[in-house]
Amino acid sequence: MMTCTPYSCQVTSAKTDAERAKLTKAAVVDRALQLADATGLEALTIRKLTTDLGVTPMALYWHFHSKEELLDGLTERVWAEVDASVDPAAPWSAQLRGLLESVIDVLRAHPAAAQLLQEHWRQSEPALRAMEITLEILRTAGFDPVQASAIAKSALWTGIMLAMSEPGADSLPGSDRAELQRVKQVQLATLPIAAYPRLVECAIPMTACDDPEFHYQFGINLFMAGVEAIAPVSAPRT
Repeated sequence: MMTCTPYSCQVTSAKTDAERAKLTKAAVVDRALQLADATGLEALTIRKLTTDLGVTPMALYWHFHSKEELLDGLTERVWAEVDASVDPAAPWSAQLRGLLESVIDVLRAHPAAAQLLQEHWRQSEPALRAMEITLEILRTAGFDPVQASAIAKSALWTGIMLAMSEPGADSLPGSDRAELQRVKQVQLATLPIAAYPRLVECAIPMTACDDPEFHYQFGINLFMAGVEAIAPVSAPRT
C-alpha cells in the first residue's frame, strides 16, 4: 500500500497548484465543449476531460465539483454564443427571426448544444438576457404575457427540434446513409398507388437527407408564419 510522505504530498500539492494556476475555467469549458461536440454528452466524463487536458482531477475540481456543474458551464457557454442584439428600428418579426436564426446557428455549430439546452436549463445571465429580449420584442408587438411566453418557449423548442432532426446529421457514413435513404424511397415508391398516391408521389422528398439549408429555412419560415398569423391586428407587418 502506497503512503504519502511529507515530501511526496508537498510535490503533489505543488503540482496541483501549478495546474490550477494555468487551467482557467474558460479553458476547461472550451475543451469540454469540443469533446462533447465530438463524442457526445454521455461520453464526456471528468476522467476523460482531465486526461485530455493533462491535469489531475483536483485541478479540475477547483472549477467544477461534478459533471452536473460542468454541464451547467457548457450550457452557459452555448447561450453566450447567441447573438441577442437586435435592431430596434427593424420590424418586430425581423427581430424575432434574427434571434431564432442566431440560436440555430449556435446549435448547428455545436452538435452537443441541442441536448444541452433541452436537458440543462440554467438561469445564467446570457440565457436570461436572450429570453428577456425575446419577450420584450413580443410584448412590444402586442402579444399578451401568456402568448409572448408561449411563443418564446416555442421558438427555443423549434430551434432544438430543427437541430436534432437535421437531414443527414447521424453517425452513419455517407455511403450507408445514402443506401438507407434509397431503401426508404423504394419502400414508399412501391406502395399501392391507389391507396397511397401522395406518398408515392412524394417518396423522394419525404426521405431526402441532403439539403440542411432547406430544412432550416423552411422550419424558420413555418414558425414565423404561424407567429405572424396570430399577431394582434395592431402589430405592424413586415
